[in-house]
Amino acid sequence: MPMAAEPPSPQAVPAVRERGDACPGALRLHAADDGALARVRLPGGVLTTGQARALGQAARRLGDGDIHLTSRGNAQLRGLADGCGAELAAELDAAGLLPSWEHERVRNIVASPLSGLDGGGLRDVRPWLTALDAALCASGAARGLSGRFLFALDDGRGDVAGLGADVAVRAVGDGGAWLAPGSVLVAADDAPRAALLAAETFLGAARSHAARVWRVSELPLPAAELSRLVRARLTAEGIGHEERPGPAGVTGGPLPGAAGDALSVHVPLGRLSAGQWTELTEVAGTELRLTPWRGVVVPVAGTAASRTAGSLARLAAAGLVTDPASPWPRVGACVGRPGCAKAHADVRADAARTLDAVGRHGPALYWSGCERRCGHPSGDHVEVVAAPGGGYRLSATTAGTGPPTASADDLRRIRAALADITP
Repeated sequence: MPMAAEPPSPQAVPAVRERGDACPGALRLHAADDGALARVRLPGGVLTTGQARALGQAARRLGDGDIHLTSRGNAQLRGLADGCGAELAAELDAAGLLPSWEHERVRNIVASPLSGLDGGGLRDVRPWLTALDAALCASGAARGLSGRFLFALDDGRGDVAGLGADVAVRAVGDGGAWLAPGSVLVAADDAPRAALLAAETFLGAARSHAARVWRVSELPLPAAELSRLVRARLTAEGIGHEERPGPAGVTGGPLPGAAGDALSVHVPLGRLSAGQWTELTEVAGTELRLTPWRGVVVPVAGTAASRTAGSLARLAAAGLVTDPASPWPRVGACVGRPGCAKAHADVRADAARTLDAVGRHGPALYWSGCERRCGHPSGDHVEVVAAPGGGYRLSATTAGTGPPTASADDLRRIRAALADITP
């Protein structure tokens, strides 16, 4: 099953930020060792095939040619040349990928990627997604959110509910929607507006406590108090609500293969070559949905079964993962060398070389080039961290237990080190 993050702790973890939020965007580029980096927010991971072609063209003309997927279903362009920011912004804007330049870094919304396609879930969250994105872009207050703040819209199956979002909406069985923070049930039609109000309440609470924080988990305020403030704001705005415990159960992302009216593929280590991106856009009908598990869902409603099988075979031939038994969905990595100067190893190449050590079952692995462990999941997994002097240090992170550790002085020891720290 694809790696999933755990929900945040109900207790706030105060943090002190010494500087402003430097999270990259499409207009604020980040200088990396392999060139500038742009992060393009795609709410719900959704983009039309026309937008996908425009994004691919920008990557080929201005960057390294590849599309790099993030753990929030966004896309990154790497290897961008100096001084291309204005040209990139113009191309993205022309494709409709920058509906509000003032909000482009805060449009972080994950949504159940198979919603409305496979018969799972309790409702199609696409109307929520459209409404929340529009409300977010229309909110002056929302411009104050960090580029790390995250919304999640879950169709009831519990997939994106497990990704540690700051504001989460989850469909429930009686036709309503459960909102956190707030721990309340609201009417389904009120859910997008309630989600935005919860985010604005967070901003107000941070200001009143003179706290420079980016995430709800960092707010120096008890979770129960923030929930009380959210409920008060909903009441003031005329949104009816009822206190209710959160729904039980969290699942992971979609497995590779056919799923109802969609195809699901996994992208090894989240990097799509220009050729793979072209294959996806040609197989897709009208849109693509990038997933927070570094995969892509391709809606194929009305496609004959024989053509669906042919499309899966075509995508597999392009190097994308279509086999649900593949170990790739359980392997992740930061960018490592040569893209990051802080990395001690080319972790992506090493992860690929040792894929057989993962096997068909067992824990998820996340490879990091240094102790920062950028992008690592918070659920149960094994950290494989490159050591400054060479080799790797492994540690198992399992809820409720201490982190057993092991070392591997070279790649041939990875399998043995895994056996040392996992059942």
